[in-house]
Amino acid sequence: MTTIYTDGSARGNPGPGGWGAIIASNTKVEEIGGGEKHTTNNRMELKAAIRALESLEPTGEKITVYTDSQYVMKGITEWIHNWVVKNWKTAGKKPVENQDLWQALLKNTEDRDIEWKYVAGHSGHAANDRCDEIATSFADGVDPNLYNGKRDNYRISL
Repeated sequence: MTTIYTDGSARGNPGPGGWGAIIASNTKVEEIGGGEKHTTNNRMELKAAIRALESLEPTGEKITVYTDSQYVMKGITEWIHNWVVKNWKTAGKKPVENQDLWQALLKNTEDRDIEWKYVAGHSGHAANDRCDEIATSFADGVDPNLYNGKRDNYRISL
């Protein structure tokens, strides 16, 4: 089983942005992240989930993704099915915002057993707080020290 935590951030929204993710298997934990000079919070939230899923080899194992974004949570579990049927139009017949990223996320969920879970942001949840720290560091142009190693040595309980 793989567990993923994600977060995104934008300063100014739009403005400089960053994303962060923690990917944990039974034996290993890897933190990843990145930034963009001009973006939105929603784009960074999506990018975190996409990049985390892209980093996984297709193994058929169960994946649980934790996000503090209602936009990502509802988008991938509720709204996206209607968007596809309606040729990427909203209920109001307008083009879906961030369609490029939604399509990338959808592609990365195909043939995978993924459970999406919402976690309240800024609520003292250690893994979510760490993803926020990674995302905001990249948004601020700071390169954070990212962990990649044994799960037993990871400082945050997952």
